[in-house]
Amino acid sequence: MLSFLILALAGLAAGALNAVAGGGTFLSFPALVWTGVPPITANATATLAALPGYLSSAWAFRHELRHKGPMALRTILIAAVAGGFLGALLLLITPEKLFAGVVPWLLLLATAAFAFGPMLLKALQRSGRTMGAVSAFALLLAVTIYGGYFNGGLGIMLLAALGLIGFTDLHAMNGLKNLVSAVLSLVSVVTYAVAGLIDWQAVLVLGIASAVGGYLGAHLSKRITNMALLRGFIIAVGLVMAAVFFVRG
Repeated sequence: MLSFLILALAGLAAGALNAVAGGGTFLSFPALVWTGVPPITANATATLAALPGYLSSAWAFRHELRHKGPMALRTILIAAVAGGFLGALLLLITPEKLFAGVVPWLLLLATAAFAFGPMLLKALQRSGRTMGAVSAFALLLAVTIYGGYFNGGLGIMLLAALGLIGFTDLHAMNGLKNLVSAVLSLVSVVTYAVAGLIDWQAVLVLGIASAVGGYLGAHLSKRITNMALLRGFIIAVGLVMAAVFFVRG
């Protein structure tokens, strides 16, 4: 009963955070581990729980995807499918003990991306720099492989990558970010499911709670006036969770 309550509360909070500013993985993943789900299975389960939010966000931005940019949509989707699959395969061959040791570093990386990503994105947009086609595809593939391996901080990493590639329309970038997140998560989740890595009982509780939290968060976001304070709170949560995993060894 306590595990059910922890997952339900974490799902509500994660769904609300994702709807408002992102960072829900900082709560959903540790909650799964705390309830006894092995880290690799917890990572796969948290990705599946976040998938409905990615899909609905991608649909909401469907009109913005018509904007043309320096990289064709087909090429972006190829990178998303390949990266999601390769990242999931990399997770499958990672020993449980090794992944448990890498988790706090991944949480730190995701927290740093969440903290400094917006500043980096603004700097990239001001510089006006662009990349060659091969370098741009390699960068996008690297970020999507990370997303297939560990979902935390993926959104802001994708925005930074799209800025480096040469996209400037923030609405189109948000649309692409949501679409790429949805596609690579769908591919990786299917791979996880085939390998038997999904905790279906936990994902049912977490997924329903996340959907409710996302709905409430969407309405709550209209009343939040101090986004900097909220972002600071999410960053603090990420740092605390990373510290807890470091202490746990």
